[in-house]
Amino acid sequence: MSDTLWSNPLLESPVLPPFDRIQPQFAEPAIVELIDKCREKLRKGLESAGENPSWEETLAPLEEVQDQLGKAFNPVSHLNSVLSGKWRAPYEACLAKVTEYWTEVGQDPALYAVYRTLAKAPDFGSWPQARQQAVRHGLRDMHLGGVSLEGAARERFATISKRLAELKSTFANNVLDATNAWTLNIEDASELAGIPQTALATAQALAESKGKNGWLLTLDGPCFLAVMTHADNRDLRHKMSIAYITRASDVGPNAGEFDNANVMAEILALRAEQAHLLGMKNYAERSLASKMARDPEEVENFLWDLAKRARPAAVKEFSELQAFAAAELGIDQLQPWDIAWAAEKLKQSRYAISQEELRPYFPYPRVLQGLFAVAEKLFGVTAQEDSSVATYHPDVHFYWLKRGDERIAGFYLDPYARENKRGGAWMDDARVRRQSVGGLQLPIAYLVCNFSSPSKDAPALLTHYEVTTLFHEFGHGLHHMLTRVDVAAVSGINGVAWDAVELPSQFLENWCWEPEALALISGHYQTGEPLPQALLDKMLAARNFQSAMFTVRQLEFALFDFLLHSRPEGANGLEIQRLINEVRSKVSVVPVSPENRFQNSFSHIFAGGYAAGYYSYKWAEVLSADAFSLFEENGIFDPATGQKFLHTVLEQGGSRDAQDLFTEFRGRAPKIDALLRHSGIE
Repeated sequence: MSDTLWSNPLLESPVLPPFDRIQPQFAEPAIVELIDKCREKLRKGLESAGENPSWEETLAPLEEVQDQLGKAFNPVSHLNSVLSGKWRAPYEACLAKVTEYWTEVGQDPALYAVYRTLAKAPDFGSWPQARQQAVRHGLRDMHLGGVSLEGAARERFATISKRLAELKSTFANNVLDATNAWTLNIEDASELAGIPQTALATAQALAESKGKNGWLLTLDGPCFLAVMTHADNRDLRHKMSIAYITRASDVGPNAGEFDNANVMAEILALRAEQAHLLGMKNYAERSLASKMARDPEEVENFLWDLAKRARPAAVKEFSELQAFAAAELGIDQLQPWDIAWAAEKLKQSRYAISQEELRPYFPYPRVLQGLFAVAEKLFGVTAQEDSSVATYHPDVHFYWLKRGDERIAGFYLDPYARENKRGGAWMDDARVRRQSVGGLQLPIAYLVCNFSSPSKDAPALLTHYEVTTLFHEFGHGLHHMLTRVDVAAVSGINGVAWDAVELPSQFLENWCWEPEALALISGHYQTGEPLPQALLDKMLAARNFQSAMFTVRQLEFALFDFLLHSRPEGANGLEIQRLINEVRSKVSVVPVSPENRFQNSFSHIFAGGYAAGYYSYKWAEVLSADAFSLFEENGIFDPATGQKFLHTVLEQGGSRDAQDLFTEFRGRAPKIDALLRHSGIE
């Protein structure tokens, strides 16, 4: 055993990542050593398997050593997302090596032969379901990884895979750097009229921390949304809007400095080339090979049909907004930077309610306590904080998920926005549930949001939108943590069809709108007073305010993504812009700035896992709305229905096909009716 093993915490295999000891210099040496161990284990396993491979002797030892690699690379990847800076270079060095290794494994013909032999074994049908599914997925994924290719084609496929990993990281870095590069220091309070005090306090504290007077505005989510929704200063909204929609592009305040145009073009060209190497027409076909949707035509029909249903209502909603702006706000022609502000004014006029009015009733500690109470009522689990666990930032807290007195999982919760932290909200896995040589390994998750931090005088106060975001990510977390599967490849979120992976997250959001659940998650931060009935009534009445406009916006993104990846040869910057303009002309109902370069920061499809898969949000929303409708029929906290969802969906992970699991829960195939009803669309 090398001396390194004792000094490098990433070479250990603890229950939880040792964040108090992990340093950037440990990353690359650990990954190199563990990849070598993986290669050696694979070589020996294939040699000993001969013509009679088995799960226990061939695949289980490989899963064990690959899990060690994952437990080393995972915290490095996570730290790059939440504490960029010093972690960027080590992460990118490790990413190149890990990508090369997984490409190599995916193209190993001897391993592919093992999977084929096992799948044809006489007793294969009597294997545990999870092992059968892992073998099926292994065959599918190795085919998609180019295992059937020969010679130069195989080498080219591997080269592309490595380059795509680099490009995805570059895209994300450009978006983060472009977001951080823009700030606006304002010293005249009159220029900030209308902006809520919570946002102003954060901007003032940031200015102080940078040695500046007044307020420092940024493009981080909480600040940007506060300005666009509430600032009465139209010039300020315009300035901030342009800075945001031109991030990482050839126009705007930082024009050309972090431009993602060439990055996008190369990504698309390489994805198309890989699809062609596999004998497919385009990348969309390759993407759907591991999803619920059967073919591109089904996805396009689904999106266009939903657009056809939603657009008339969206046109009506925008016409009402334009008429209100002209009559009440003195704006004859709404501009893109007016939409959110005018919509908030109309919402106030119509329902006398705003997100800011709700904030005092959703202090983060109370919302979190209520979220845990909802999970306990539905699924019989409790969350307990463990302050003895080392974390990577003072804002981060760790919790054990328990059933009775038994620990069944754990999660890190990182709620607040900060510098060098990626924007948005997400869930990722730190550990996957599996049967290891040392016993059962518990699943551990990361849950990340970007809420405004607490002030000196108050805890973090959330908008109701942010409350649903927290519930959404916790839904993903429960999917990962409540699994009963103990085979890594199909445990938790692993192996779940991507267009079904949003089912548990969107499903849990429904409780944010139910009075019985709202009583658990709301309480005034000063008095503890529950959300007043009058405010609750207004909030529920306003639930579907401009829901059709929101729907067509999501469809615009989904159609753009899917049509872009359906092209046979990718697209350059001009063609990308032309396509998104064309989609907008058919779907969108709001004005768009000529400078808009939304695609240049569309990280979901260029840096994340949603390429030719952004439609998954709407696809899974059909599933989640339909699943929740059973709770509407039986009671939102009906124990039997909660246990049924737990057993048929959450516990199964990717061990069974998503369509079969949904049908088992609902007793039939999914229907779109509940989604349309929940969205107020006829």
